[in-house]
Amino acid sequence: VDKSKIINGSKIKRGDVLIGISSNGLHTNGYSLARKVLFSKFKLTDTIEEFQGTLADELLRQHINYFPLISKAVLSYEIRGIVHVTGGGIIGNSQRLLPEGLSVTVNWSSWEVPYIFKLIQETGNVPGEDMHQTFNMGIGLIFIVSSENAKNFMEWGNKTAFKVYNIGNVSKVDNKII
Repeated sequence: VDKSKIINGSKIKRGDVLIGISSNGLHTNGYSLARKVLFSKFKLTDTIEEFQGTLADELLRQHINYFPLISKAVLSYEIRGIVHVTGGGIIGNSQRLLPEGLSVTVNWSSWEVPYIFKLIQETGNVPGEDMHQTFNMGIGLIFIVSSENAKNFMEWGNKTAFKVYNIGNVSKVDNKII
């Protein structure tokens, strides 16, 4: 195995770009909070127009398999980091990968947050910070690439079945919310 090809975050630098890949819902995190909040107002069989189905349909939506996308990306681009957004949200999961002294700046308005997250937040009056720490907020995977490669990577990503967003960058300062 060529160890220089291993993607472990060690090549991440200040100024690198976070390319967010869409999720299709909750994936595998935040179900305790989601159930507590949503079941206080809704039944599983309730049809919710924005879901184009029932609450049960939305909560049981299958997690996306990102492996085909990842395998194609690593063959064509220099990927400095890959973040699977699970419990801990975007910042918590990204921070685990970064070298000492680096953090992420996330532009939370750079993508459309799926309705399930808006419904949870509004129904339970959940603070934004708690939502960001618990849920993926519509970003299931993040590729960290150099700023020089970001445009080409975005163009490639937009030709896939996923929605792709420039959601922020790597910085040397504490985490910021824009």
